[in-house]
Amino acid sequence: MTHPPRVGVAVIIIKDARLLLLKRRHAHGAGTWAVPGGHLEYGESPEECAVREVREETSLEIADTRFLALTNDVFDTEERHYITIWLEALCAHGLPRVAAPLEASQVEWFALDALPRPLFLPLRHLLSGKSHPPHAAAARLRRASA
Repeated sequence: MTHPPRVGVAVIIIKDARLLLLKRRHAHGAGTWAVPGGHLEYGESPEECAVREVREETSLEIADTRFLALTNDVFDTEERHYITIWLEALCAHGLPRVAAPLEASQVEWFALDALPRPLFLPLRHLLSGKSHPPHAAAARLRRASA
């Protein structure tokens, strides 16, 4: 196996019926919109990774992280394969800002029915129901916008 799968952690943060997204840069999926997240590091729990990545990328503090779903994400062009662990969390405090300018060029809240395009592959998989458990994540996002 030349390119073994890696583990990513992605964090759904919804506040006032809006989803927090970053515009990716200088990484696979550059130019697409994604939720905060990143690589799971050795010895780290998914929840610890979520707190660290959200802080590093947006300066926000989160709380009450909970498992949401898994997606299997193969980036054919980049020859990368990720199993993405999706968590949801509450925004505890802070105002989002681009805290890692090499990784993201923008950070914004978007209404769930008006998400920007293009979306990062793992987020597209989550929203299209290609998650495990199937459809649970997309259904939960739809309920959050009600």
